[in-house]
Amino acid sequence: MSDTTREFDVEDDDRMSEQEALMWNVEKDPWLNPNGGAITIYDKPIDAEQFRRKMRHAITQVPRFYQRVVPGLGRLATPAWVPDPEFDLDYHVRVLHLPSPGTERQLLDLAAQLYVEPLDRTRPLWRMILIEGLEGDRGAMYTLMHHAISDGIGQLRIAEMFQELAADAEWAPEVDLEGIIQAAVDAHQAKQSGGDLARGLGQTALGSLTHLARRQAGIARRIAGEVAMWPADPKRITDGIESAGSTVKGIADMLGSGDAEEGAVVGAPLWRERSRHRHLEFVRVGLDDLKAAAKAEGATINEAFLAVMANAAVTYHADRGSTFDVLNASFVVSTREDNKAGGNAFTPVPVRLPAAPMSVRERIGAIKDGMVTAREAARSTGGITAFAGVVNLLPTSVVTQTVRSQAKHIDIATSNLRGAPIPLYVSGAMAERLVTMGPLAGTPCNATAVSYMGFFDVGIFVDPVAIEDPESFRDCVADAFAELTG
Repeated sequence: MSDTTREFDVEDDDRMSEQEALMWNVEKDPWLNPNGGAITIYDKPIDAEQFRRKMRHAITQVPRFYQRVVPGLGRLATPAWVPDPEFDLDYHVRVLHLPSPGTERQLLDLAAQLYVEPLDRTRPLWRMILIEGLEGDRGAMYTLMHHAISDGIGQLRIAEMFQELAADAEWAPEVDLEGIIQAAVDAHQAKQSGGDLARGLGQTALGSLTHLARRQAGIARRIAGEVAMWPADPKRITDGIESAGSTVKGIADMLGSGDAEEGAVVGAPLWRERSRHRHLEFVRVGLDDLKAAAKAEGATINEAFLAVMANAAVTYHADRGSTFDVLNASFVVSTREDNKAGGNAFTPVPVRLPAAPMSVRERIGAIKDGMVTAREAARSTGGITAFAGVVNLLPTSVVTQTVRSQAKHIDIATSNLRGAPIPLYVSGAMAERLVTMGPLAGTPCNATAVSYMGFFDVGIFVDPVAIEDPESFRDCVADAFAELTG
């Protein structure tokens, strides 16, 4: 972040991790879009010229900003990150003007519309749009970054590359962005070709084979080794499948019927349809009030947050004369131990929540033990990392079908990110509110919260085919927060 001593490492691996490759593959099904976006509202429009200069400098610090994806050789390796020789900043940073009167509802609808427009997979995987014309002489910025580049924490760190602590911060220094990218392109080509085409193809194959040899020591690697031994020892086929299946079964058990009572209605019955459409709402609550309410119940903020979302789902159904017994939710646990801006280190943890009518505080007490059990189950099975290692070896059509089959069991996905407690500025404009668009990836609702300047802002991103009245659901969420904090 400008004007601070805070520094981050950057993600510099030349290939995707198994987790990132899974998100790259499933995006081919638009229902499973894994990417995270956001719309940030500022107290005035962002200075476009100053921001472009800031981004030119930031791009030199974060190679992922000018790298594109090249698929691996067959299934031998995950996709590679390479410098884009045709990088065009004007494609990635644009300016739009809201039509009059420029309401926040118009802004949220624009953000949802922009989100469903896919990123160009032949270019670096990000987009930033400065938005003018917001009522009250305010401005906004829409950002979209492919999940293969970074998870939520990594994206907040990347954002610090173009944020400041004061409105009058100095402009970023001029940089030779084009020269830096060309040098990276030349270095990559020299490394790949070694001077001639045949050698270049050989290097590509060798690089893929070398990467395969050092792929993480997880299930994908063990399965590859087992398959190679099957012709010599047929009994290994049965043993290998049973071993790999234990991990898949562990994940399936967390999402299946499990220990629900016989005859129980598992899952939100009104939310079972799915589509590629998106609708954005948001709710704001005081952070100190939420902390105090959670502490009073001996709970974490995440547990209180999940209880609020569960109460909102139950109320939404009850208002429409529908009841059910078990809500299938998920929450994200960060496994990050690095200091990197970018990269991915997380696992979504499925959890079952009681859906009987009760107060938010009663629901917090009812779900705390389940949260602990869900975390332990995710650790024992390897979570998404083990799951990714298995499915990345399969054809893409099988991968998307597998992920869809898992996603259809989730009613609400949640995530909670810790933002800055102080005001942040971008090219002279102060950020007032950050509204997140967490990936639905086949679920009816993603509620991602960001704490900022003493508030807990929840972006409620929904599939309007599943949740037909998003505004009412937002009101249910707001009422549940009010009940808890009041």
